[in-house]
Amino acid sequence: MAASCILGMGGFILRSITTRVQSRLLVPCSALQNASFHNSAALEVNKNWERKNRIMFPPQLPGEPRRPAEIYHCRRQIKYSKDKMWYLAKLIRGMTVDQAIAQLEFNDKKGAQIIKEVLLEAQDMAVRNHNVEYKSNLFIAESYSGKGKYLKRIRYHGRGMFGIMDKVHCHYFVKLMEGVPPKEEETTGLDQAREYVQQLKDRTIIHSL
Repeated sequence: MAASCILGMGGFILRSITTRVQSRLLVPCSALQNASFHNSAALEVNKNWERKNRIMFPPQLPGEPRRPAEIYHCRRQIKYSKDKMWYLAKLIRGMTVDQAIAQLEFNDKKGAQIIKEVLLEAQDMAVRNHNVEYKSNLFIAESYSGKGKYLKRIRYHGRGMFGIMDKVHCHYFVKLMEGVPPKEEETTGLDQAREYVQQLKDRTIIHSL
């Protein structure tokens, strides 16, 4: 008799906790109608990324070097972690388009295939809309990821407990420029050590004599 009472009480507590959580997650219909589906922080900051393709530059003067073409492209709300995407975005930064596609071709990560599709789309846009003569004459000037919508869901545990889990999304932004990528200065460990020692020597005590 006591065991059945305890079991009945446990079921009542579990039902009350579940009802309380569901009532907190319920949203009125009016709020859903007035809500915006694109209200993440990263989306608000980079909402004008594609509009940069419409920038009109003034005519160039005679003898002025030709202005290289710039192509902005992105893909939003990718079902992938922004932190995992960041490593792949940093990997191809500064590479040519063909070299980046070759690197992503042999990467078995899900984000690598997504970035490869975005690069191919941007490459096609460069030839079709930006008067780029050779589609291989492009390099990746900017490549980074941003935070998308994080949807909170309930993960049920034993004994009436529960946890909150996130269904994550991310954005990927890329900027292609026409021409050859700039060469980076190669620094050795000795150069970095000398720079660090020089920074220590240049230190000053603020508000001292």
